[in-house]
Amino acid sequence: MKRVMPIPARERGAALLAVLVLVAIMGALAAAAFEKLRLSTALAANHAALDQARAYAVGVESLLTLRVDDLIAASPERTTLEGDWNGTVRRIPLPGGVGVAGAAVRDGGNCFNINSVVQGAAATGLTPREFGIGQFAGLLHLLGVPDNEARRIAESAADWADSDMVPSGAGAEDSAYVSGERPYRTGNTLFAETSELRAVAGMTPEIYERARPWLCALPTSDLSPLNVNTLLPDQSILIAMLAPYLISPQIAREALAARPASGWESLSDFWSHPALARLVLPFDAQTQPQLRTRWFALDMKVEVRGSELIETALVDARIAPSRLVVRRWGSAD
Repeated sequence: MKRVMPIPARERGAALLAVLVLVAIMGALAAAAFEKLRLSTALAANHAALDQARAYAVGVESLLTLRVDDLIAASPERTTLEGDWNGTVRRIPLPGGVGVAGAAVRDGGNCFNINSVVQGAAATGLTPREFGIGQFAGLLHLLGVPDNEARRIAESAADWADSDMVPSGAGAEDSAYVSGERPYRTGNTLFAETSELRAVAGMTPEIYERARPWLCALPTSDLSPLNVNTLLPDQSILIAMLAPYLISPQIAREALAARPASGWESLSDFWSHPALARLVLPFDAQTQPQLRTRWFALDMKVEVRGSELIETALVDARIAPSRLVVRRWGSAD
């Protein structure tokens, strides 16, 4: 008969400890597996909710585009602020109570079009436009940027978009960017986003943050099509930008504040305002403002089952029916 040796006192409980350690390890592995399963389930639910929100956003786009068509049909020759449509957010309940969409239409052309620093078309070649460069530099000056810095940024923006590789006087082409810590090249085409300006020579985060609310990147090199019937007095800096150093923001504000309730019927009425009539302005500046809006911006925020989707879009209303030309998901920058 085999003799069983007694377990030393110092080793008693070792087997139990081994079992407890094993149980703890198994518990940790199970908890990690359940956490990954929970995270995967949550991610799948979020993806499904975002896909649904994106589908609803496309539907809201259609509603807002119809709203734009109604605005144009109601007043084909002029676009005014009548109807309280410009920037007013409307909440749209979604089917089944799954969420809500916030939607707004605003004038998408009341901004400085950064693509106006060049002229022409991307397919046939883009060249610097001195008048647009001067307006961009003037806008930056009005925002407190020193003249030499403003001019460098404006000319560099034109060099960024134009089709050649020859830098302008204060501008910059590929040679100024390839030698940096993170080399890159110019776009040599129209700006797709205002955020591209952050890569332009002379632009700093502080200047970009200051200028961003006044900028847009329209899909055309046309001069900024400011609608004097929808501009607000707080946007008088844009009128001053038309002819920097000739029109002051104070004069522009005075003129916009005096606008008739139904809007100006002609550009002559606008320029005949006493605050502006005595100014001698370049012909391009006089003909640049508009009475009818072509570009409308759509702002949407769709909330579905705790998930949030932000979309901005641009509508071209030059020819009826209006058509969507740009769609962006997420924030502008």
